Order: sequence, then C-alpha cells, then structure tokens
Amino acid sequence: MRAVVTVTGKDTVGILARVSTAVAEANGNIIEVSQNVGQGIFSMHMLFEIDHLNMAFKTLSDNLTRLGEEIGLKIHCMHEDVFMTMHHI
Repeated sequence: MRAVVTVTGKDTVGILARVSTAVAEANGNIIEVSQNVGQGIFSMHMLFEIDHLNMAFKTLSDNLTRLGEEIGLKIHCMHEDVFMTMHHI
C-alpha cells in the first residue's frame, strides 16, 4: 500500500528534509518526490510505501499535519487509493 503527501506554502530551507525525516522515522519507504518552487511558493508531492509503518497511518498523518503547522506549511497525507479516487475524472 502507498500514501501521498502534499505540501504547500512559503519556501524555506529544509522542507523536503523535515518531511522525509518524518516519513522515514515512521518506517515509510519513499518512492517518488516531485517539488516545485515558483515566486517563493513551495509545492511538493511525495509517494511512499506504508506496508511496514511502525505506527498507525493516522498517527503519521497527524504528525505530518502538526509538522506543517509548526513550520507554517499545509501538509496533507492520504492513502493513494483515496487520492486517486478524488482526482479521477
């Protein structure tokens, strides 16, 4: 199973490192990262495996949301199936 993290907000140093660290500490395996910075606005999508997490998925999702609040970003984490269903036309 996989999950998607989206991150948006004002660009600052270390965003990718902080989000990657949170996922790695939960034993998530990062598969793919896409990021962009335009006019000082940072956006990122990260796809990672959640089969071997060492915590509940909801706990990781809540941790990422809190991390975003701490550093002034919007971080949202959801199962890939939910993400794909939401973006299916």
